[in-house]
This record gives sequence, C-alpha cells and structure tokens, in this order.
Amino acid sequence: MKAVVWGLLIPFIGTAAGSACVFFLKKDLKAGVQRALTGFAAGVMVAASIWSLIVPAIEQSSDKGRLAFLPAFIGFWLGILFLLLLDHVIPHLHRSIDQADQTEGPKSRLNRTIMMVLAVTLHNIPEGMAVGVVYAGLVSSSESITAGGALALALGIAIQNFPEGAIISMPLYAEGKSKPKSFWLGVLSGAVEPVFGGLTVLIASLVVPAMPYFLSFAAGAMLYVVVEELIPEMSAGRHSNIGVVFFAVGFSLMMALDVALG
Repeated sequence: MKAVVWGLLIPFIGTAAGSACVFFLKKDLKAGVQRALTGFAAGVMVAASIWSLIVPAIEQSSDKGRLAFLPAFIGFWLGILFLLLLDHVIPHLHRSIDQADQTEGPKSRLNRTIMMVLAVTLHNIPEGMAVGVVYAGLVSSSESITAGGALALALGIAIQNFPEGAIISMPLYAEGKSKPKSFWLGVLSGAVEPVFGGLTVLIASLVVPAMPYFLSFAAGAMLYVVVEELIPEMSAGRHSNIGVVFFAVGFSLMMALDVALG
C-alpha cells in the first residue's frame, strides 16, 4: 500500500519541483525554452499512453482473440470524449492566453492567471487517472502490469510535470505575482493528480474486469491533451523544430524507462 501512495505522489512532487523554479530563475522563460519544455512533456505523454496504458490494455484482453483490441478501442474513445466534454467547461490554455493578450488591466491579468491554472489542472486530471489505474492494476495482481512498469509511468509523468510546473509559476511571477504565490499556484495545479489517482484506484479496484477500459480511457484522455494543447504550443512561432526535437527526447526517455523498469 505504501508503494501505491508514493506512486500517486511522485507526479505531484514533479509539479511542485518544477514550480519551485520560480525561486531560482529569471522572471520569464524564453519562447524557445517554453517550446522545448512543452515538446518534451508531449513526448513523455505519448510514450506513456502507448507502452504503459494501451499495450497493457490489449494484453489484458488477449483472451478475446482477434477482438483483443476492442476494450482498448472503446476505452480510448471514452477518454477522448471525456476530455472533449471537459474542454467545453474549462478553457484552453492557448485560447485563454490569446484572449488575455487582447485586453489590458488588472481584471484581464486576473482572468489570465485563473485560466492558466485551470487549463493546466485540466491537463493533470488524466495524468492522475493514468497513474491511478496502473497502480489499481498492480494492486489487483494483473499479470500485464508490474511494479517497475507502474513506477516508470509515475516517474515519466513526474518528469513531464517538472517543466509544466515551471511553465505555470514563471509566467505568473512575470505578471506580477509574488514568488511564493506563483509557486503555490503552480503546486495547486498538480494537486488534482493524487486526488484523481486515488479515486481511480478505489473505483478500478472494485471493477477489475474493466481494467482494459480504464487503462485505455486514461490513454485517450492523455493523447487528447497532447494533440489539442501541447502540440499547438510547441509548434507556435519561429524555430518550431525545437519542440519536435524535445518531443523525441521525451518520447525516447519514457520508452526507455518503461522497458527498463517494466
């Protein structure tokens, strides 16, 4: 049980560590650095979705023969539709920034701050669910999920969360927030991960036969975030190839972690 608790907390620690960059770095991150960090995060999430979620989901349905893909297929689409629904409730990060840039004054800066925290919080919900469902599979003694594989996913998302925390806290400080407040807002954006991870463990452990659906649901949600939010961010502006290179770095690192630890 201790391993599950630590597994759920590791991604949150990554967000907190990234948010702490506000105490050590300058007020603003250069555009190229932001693209690199976003591309890296996207690469980690794509690799985690494939090796830590979709592949185990298909392996757990191997008894269905040629239809072994079906639970993963259904769960994947449920994850996509779930994030599509959330997207209509919580604003996009890039859209909120564009809207805030068109207006001036304290009110628009406050709106920008709120939107940024909400948007990154939206990103963190499927990540917390992903870690939770993998650890739920570990608790239920699923043959396709190992302790090393679960740890690899938690570490991979923590690595991805580090730049994400910095992407939140640094711009907030640049907009005039104090360093402590910017740090805590960044930390707050990651607090949903252990919460949703824990809830997912409780729910998924009660419905073990549905584990392939839970795994692929998390994968669909994570990939939605990558395609809808992270890829546009890493490709914006000049020198977009920086984002592509760091996407490859994040992807290959997460792939290596999953295979080595799994």
